Amino acid sequence: MDHDDLISCPGVLALECAPDAAPSRVTLERDEVDALAGFMAEDLAALLPDVTEARLAVAGALFDAAQLLRPHFPAYATLDELAARLPRERGGIVAFGARDGRMPAQPLSPEPALAGSPMLYLPWTLQAPATIGKALGEAMEVELIGRGEAGTRTADFLMRTLDLRLEHARYLSRHDLLALTCVQYEHANLAPLWTMLEAALLSPDSTETTLSARGLPLRYADGVLHVASPLAQLRAHAAETTDDAAHTLAGWVFELRQYAAVLQAHAVPMHLDDACTDDAMLSVETCADPDPALPAPVLYTHRAPGLGVIAISVAQTDATRMRVLANALVLGGRLEAHLHALGARFGADGAVQTLDRVHLDADRSLTPPPVQRLH
Repeated sequence: MDHDDLISCPGVLALECAPDAAPSRVTLERDEVDALAGFMAEDLAALLPDVTEARLAVAGALFDAAQLLRPHFPAYATLDELAARLPRERGGIVAFGARDGRMPAQPLSPEPALAGSPMLYLPWTLQAPATIGKALGEAMEVELIGRGEAGTRTADFLMRTLDLRLEHARYLSRHDLLALTCVQYEHANLAPLWTMLEAALLSPDSTETTLSARGLPLRYADGVLHVASPLAQLRAHAAETTDDAAHTLAGWVFELRQYAAVLQAHAVPMHLDDACTDDAMLSVETCADPDPALPAPVLYTHRAPGLGVIAISVAQTDATRMRVLANALVLGGRLEAHLHALGARFGADGAVQTLDRVHLDADRSLTPPPVQRLH
C-alpha cells in the first residue's frame, strides 16, 4: 500500500514518574523497543477497534511534551517517514530504537535541556488505511482518555529496563496531549501564550492576536510570536497611567522570561517589536549612534527585586551629559554573555556599572541615572 493511502493517527504513552525517580536513560536500544512495541500492540488491540489492520510505529525514546508539540510535529513526521521506508512485508509493528544511545534521526532524540519533567512521553502512531483511518482516529479520542491504562507487562518492562518507578502509564492521543498541555499552561497563568502556541501548532500559516496576562499585545504571524516592545509601551502610555513604571516593566520582563523559555522549548521564535537582534533572550533597542567626541561607552545593569538584572543600558557620559546608545531587556541566558556581546557591539570600555534598581526618566525611558554635576 502506498504511503499516501495511509492516515496517521498519532499518540503517546504517557509516563508519570514517581517523585525523585527519573529514568536511568531516555532511549531504548533496538531490541528493547522491539519488545516494548509488542506489548503496546497488545494493549492497543484491547482498546481500539480494527487496530490490527493498522501499522503501529513506535519511537523508543522518552520526551518532554514540548519537544513533541512543535510546529509541523517533527518527531511524528520523522516517525512516519521512517516507517514508510519499510516494506509492508515487515509486518504490523515497526519500532525505532537507539544504537549505543543514538537514535536514528535527530527529531527522535530527546533534548537534554528539557530533561527533568515528572511527565515523560513515548511517541507512537498508527498508520491506517484510509478506509478505517478516520474511524480509528475518532476511537482514539474517545477510548484512550477514558480507559487507556497501559498493561501490566508494558509498565513492568519500562520500569525494569529503565530503572524507573512509575505512578501511572497510559495511552493518549496527540490531541489529548495538546489538551493536557493547554490545561497546564492555563494553571500557570499562560493562557494567552497557549493561544499563540496553538496557532503555531495547528494552523502555522494563520495570524492570531491577543493580550498577555499583563496587557502586552501579542501577534502570531509567519511562524513567529511578535511581542510589543515593553519599553515602547511604557513610553507610549506614560501620560495615561500613574502606575509604578519600574514595577510594570519588571512584571513584563518576568512574564516574557516565562514566554521565552516556553517558546524555546516548543521551537517557536519570539521577537520583540523594535528589537534589533535575533537573540530572543536579549532584546536590544538602539537609541543613538556613538558620539566620537564622548568617552567610550559604558554598560549599566538595572536590577529589579527578585529578578536580578532585567535590563542593560549602553551609554556615553562626560562631566555634563549622557548619551544613551541602546537599552536591552534580559529575558534569559547568561548575563556575562550578554554583557560581552553588547560591549563588543558598541565598543564599550569593559566597565560595568551596577544599578540597584531600574532607572527611568520623566518620559519613562530606560536610562542610567543623570550625571552628577560638580558645583
